[in-house]
Amino acid sequence: MSLKGRTAIITGSTSGIGLAVAEALAQAGANIVVNGLGSEADNEAAIRRVAKAGTRVVFNGADMLRHNQIAAMVEMAEQELGSVDIVVNNAGIQHVSPVEDFPIEKWDAIIGINLSSSFHIVRAAVPGMKRRKWGRIINICSAHSLVASPFKSAYIAAKHGLAGFTKCVALEVAEAGITSNAISPGFVWTPLVEKQLPDLAKSKGITIEEAKAYVVGAQPNKRFIMPEEIGSLAAFLASDAAASITGANYSVDGGWTAQ
Repeated sequence: MSLKGRTAIITGSTSGIGLAVAEALAQAGANIVVNGLGSEADNEAAIRRVAKAGTRVVFNGADMLRHNQIAAMVEMAEQELGSVDIVVNNAGIQHVSPVEDFPIEKWDAIIGINLSSSFHIVRAAVPGMKRRKWGRIINICSAHSLVASPFKSAYIAAKHGLAGFTKCVALEVAEAGITSNAISPGFVWTPLVEKQLPDLAKSKGITIEEAKAYVVGAQPNKRFIMPEEIGSLAAFLASDAAASITGANYSVDGGWTAQ
């Protein structure tokens, strides 16, 4: 599954799922554009981790709410690394609130980052992919692209929309050597989730271990998905072995959406 000579942009890739995907694609031989809005220390740490694979790694801090910055990131990658062959749309945020109380600015930000940013980067990258007759678009959705939970209206709307966008693009570029697929994880063990567990445990009067079990209760396998599992699937979907897989939405959720 060699990606030698390919270049990948992974949005939101300074930690968690995005970082794991960046590492997996780099290990397969791809040059990487790391993206995020974290601290300078976090950004540098992510670059060091990805660069261990020995491929070229550059950083771009494009804000996923700014379409002009997204287009500029694609242009930068094409100029500095020669092409944009793989796009992994991973950046995302969350807010939990009843719909009648949902802050309008939070709705706009979640739709903007979780959905619209994917349109902007795909729009900018597809022309180059068509010229080269090769491309991979991988959208990190969620189990919430297939099922709903209460109090997450913006996130559910964005992820359902991203799943539909994935299919539409797949049909449009099917004859151009480009594939478009989605990965829909359940609960993934990330630094963000780990930091949230003490507050959850405190609020429910339970232990940290009980809080972990509570979070993954919807998943029949009763364990967190590891970021590396998502990275491995992304590397496969980016490879030539997956050339005929397009328009698919892969559930990686321990059986959650099979119920």
